[in-house]
Amino acid sequence: MDLVIMAAGMGSRFGGLKQIEPIDEYKNFIIDYSIYDAIKYGFDRVVFIIKKENYEIFRETVGKRVEGRIKVEYVFQGGLDAYPGRVKPWGTAHAILCCKDVVKDNFAIINADDFYGEDAFRKATEYLRHLDRNSTDFAVIGYMVQNTLSENGSAKRGVCEVKDGYLSGIVESSVQKVGNKILATPLCGGDEYEVRVGQTVSMNMFAFTPKLFEYLERGLVEFLEENKGNLEKCEYLIPELVGHLIHTGEAKVKVLDTTAVWYGVTYKEDKDKVVASIKGLVDAGVYPAGLWKK
Repeated sequence: MDLVIMAAGMGSRFGGLKQIEPIDEYKNFIIDYSIYDAIKYGFDRVVFIIKKENYEIFRETVGKRVEGRIKVEYVFQGGLDAYPGRVKPWGTAHAILCCKDVVKDNFAIINADDFYGEDAFRKATEYLRHLDRNSTDFAVIGYMVQNTLSENGSAKRGVCEVKDGYLSGIVESSVQKVGNKILATPLCGGDEYEVRVGQTVSMNMFAFTPKLFEYLERGLVEFLEENKGNLEKCEYLIPELVGHLIHTGEAKVKVLDTTAVWYGVTYKEDKDKVVASIKGLVDAGVYPAGLWKK
């Protein structure tokens, strides 16, 4: 099984390469803890999606420390030849599509700058291990919204509708706690609405088979046609593609619920809490001190 890590984002809100911001005294990054959990639960290869210009710094700071522990591949997310003027990456669905010539096994995807928790990797592994590679039975790790919020501003979350254990809809939204309320605003437009405590949300951790690439290729053509008047800013997003596949009946998406708590450095002010939380997990014995020191 492959773990595909999306690390090509610009990190504009944090200001720099937040994916390689140390979060413990041993200079480990959030991404190290994700890879540690992935190895523990049976993933045998990690595929990093990065910008080509970041290859050297990324390999020196992340790749080399894990290359002896798990097989590593690098995929570059660039632009589209037909639109050379665009600088901004084309979104998470395009990022995954860039892996189509590399990923041939069942795989999970995650963001590089989010801490998902070991339970999420355990459940993804259990689901993927016996799934046929041509299956369209996908899965999403479902978090309780209150376990995924930053104290310092809004963050992107996929607000999920769940029916009989399966995803029936997903809306990529900007989610934020304001006073005693949790408020969400759809990124595609629409009115702000209140989200209940316990609402299932996606953190972009999905479990897929290689069958996904057929849908990604077709969907990109449709996306570019639908957004031809907004090609400087539009993004081809994996939650939107998944939502489309659900509504057309082309795929089913099992919701794998987790009580894990998200940690991430969406804003600079988030870092202190992340450092303290990771230290707490190390002190509790969930992770060994230093991770790769042993």
